[in-house]
Amino acid sequence: MSDYDFDLFVIGAGSGGVRAARVSASYGAKVAVAEEYRVGGTCVIRGCVPKKMLVYGAHFAEDLKDARRFGWNVPDCTFDWNVLRDNVLADVDRLEGLYTQTLDNNKVTVFRERATIEGPNTLRLASGQTVTAKYILVATGAWPQVPDFPGAEHGITSNEVFHLETLPKRVVIFGGGYIANEFAGIFNEFSCNVTLAVRGDQILRGYDSQIVDRLLHISLSKGINFRFNAPPERIEKLEDGSMLVHVGGGAPIPADMVLFATGRVPNVKGLGLDKAGVEMARGAIKVDGYSKTNVDSIYAVGDVTDRIQLTPVAIREGQAFADTVFGGTPRTVDYGNVPSAVFSHPPIGAVGLSEGEARNSYGNIKVYTSDFRPMKNVLAGRNERSLYKMICDADSGKVVGLHMISPDAPEILQAAAIAVKAGLTKADFDDTVALHPSMAEELVLMR
Repeated sequence: MSDYDFDLFVIGAGSGGVRAARVSASYGAKVAVAEEYRVGGTCVIRGCVPKKMLVYGAHFAEDLKDARRFGWNVPDCTFDWNVLRDNVLADVDRLEGLYTQTLDNNKVTVFRERATIEGPNTLRLASGQTVTAKYILVATGAWPQVPDFPGAEHGITSNEVFHLETLPKRVVIFGGGYIANEFAGIFNEFSCNVTLAVRGDQILRGYDSQIVDRLLHISLSKGINFRFNAPPERIEKLEDGSMLVHVGGGAPIPADMVLFATGRVPNVKGLGLDKAGVEMARGAIKVDGYSKTNVDSIYAVGDVTDRIQLTPVAIREGQAFADTVFGGTPRTVDYGNVPSAVFSHPPIGAVGLSEGEARNSYGNIKVYTSDFRPMKNVLAGRNERSLYKMICDADSGKVVGLHMISPDAPEILQAAAIAVKAGLTKADFDDTVALHPSMAEELVLMR
């Protein structure tokens, strides 16, 4: 008999926590999970999944117009936000049910309440119950960061944006990262007047500058407004319920909704990590290559650690944890060449080094591009151009970075990321016969 109530207790039922719990249980461990909100975590409940559904909905604004050029007699259409919102939330409910079913099928005990750490092997539930576990895994994710300034309480974050009662006419979005640009594209397609207020002088730091410049140009042509070097100063609530958003370096911006997309911070507040002596670094849980903290019985995966804040990374970390601790097969996660996407309008896909990073790392590089107008855009009468970019080590020809902004860019990049991860060369791409006619064929035609 075990000296503990559970072999593993997971705090947080998001993507990383659910994977770790399910796989650990399949290895024969007695597992429990505590979730104080909803099973599924940020990605499923209030993040990338419902946001992608909004992206799909937003695309119809252009698709319906384009359809006329393809012979479809499409009448003038109106958009009903409530229909899309309710359908998205209903699908979130469906997905939560599937995640819960996965845990149930693997005989994982689920506590639908908050759990905090009392010691290296002890936890306390919100109900007052104390439980013990041989291992504790913290998988509580990250939480939106809201700047501290007068009137900030009048704004919302990505947590609340999926539940809007009505669609705002004027939207101010603070931030320059992927969440800010994605929601800027979404609300713009819903015919909202959108202003992106960026604290610094650029958007999407970390992405290739040439690709980012293309997105900025296209976004401006679509009617999205940008205010750079515009840190928030105060939000003034007016008598009619609207707001006046005061930012540095310019005139105040009228708004009906203010959305903060100013980054996400590890969700560690009040977890009791200090009681167990868990070390922190830059506000995140400090872990080694096997996701273990300085306390042998406590591990952490996902956005609560200072690694890569992406759902697939959290899932890989959860899998590696289970394999290592309960599967007898120690595994680490390779963080090199992790692909990423920005579901803007149009979307961005990227893997590997940007041109600037490649020059710093390799010195002598070769850059190949394909700047083209997709066939669909030509017939639709849209001037919007796509850009593919391949960065290679000049000496070996190895592809060290691949970046694209184009319709379906993330769908195309996933397969191409395998080639970059495998260390293939430009010659390998050149030797591959093009799949014609397609946008993806530009990957093997770049000069």
